[in-house]
Amino acid sequence: MMRTNLSIAALMSIGIILPAQAENLEHVRQLLATKQCPNCELTSSGLVLAQLPGANLAGANLAGANLSQANLAGANLTGANLAGATLSGANLAGAKLTSANLQGTDLTRSYLVGADLTGTQIEMALIQGAIGLPTTAGTPEMFYQMAMEAGKRKQYERAIENFNQVLVRKPDSAPALIGRAMARLELGDEKGAVQDSEQAAALFEQQGDASSAKSATTLAQTLKNPPKARSGGGFGQTLINVVGGLLQMFLMR
Repeated sequence: MMRTNLSIAALMSIGIILPAQAENLEHVRQLLATKQCPNCELTSSGLVLAQLPGANLAGANLAGANLSQANLAGANLTGANLAGATLSGANLAGAKLTSANLQGTDLTRSYLVGADLTGTQIEMALIQGAIGLPTTAGTPEMFYQMAMEAGKRKQYERAIENFNQVLVRKPDSAPALIGRAMARLELGDEKGAVQDSEQAAALFEQQGDASSAKSATTLAQTLKNPPKARSGGGFGQTLINVVGGLLQMFLMR
């Protein structure tokens, strides 16, 4: 045993790194050659830009693999372990990811149109900028929290993306409309902020929240008819008072 350990240490000392499992490389070759690799051991594999449309990777272990910008359109990833894998910018159009492990998976800027994410926990993955995320994936609450966190970091475009995802899943979410109005206002889109505020006011009214409806209406009116500047107040102070109250209210939701 000591002789074996010394031999391994000697090999490593001169720069020869042994693969963790010899069969891993065989599985990588098999995948690239045939696109058929169900239940394969592909942990930490480097597959950047790999062309794997229609590949069968059902049950494969791809934990920590780098599949950035890979073409996995129509691939079968049912039950695959993608924990910690990077699929940033990957094409997953029409891919089947049913019950795949997405814990810590990087899906940022990936293309997910038509992808099947049934049985996955998309909230465990990084999904900012993902295109075509199915409406069945994620919850309104998850996207609302992500939007608020982006707003706190002054990432207003990202906040709007997430508020949009909330509204796709829950069109009557007045808080999401107000949040999007705040983000649009920060980006100088006063017209969009007015529209969102007015829609939010109407929804709050329908939902019996008179106080929030009044605040949203005041915001819309202030944006449409800003008061003339005067010493000690004016539009800026009025807007701060209204917006500040709304933000305090919705950060608690």
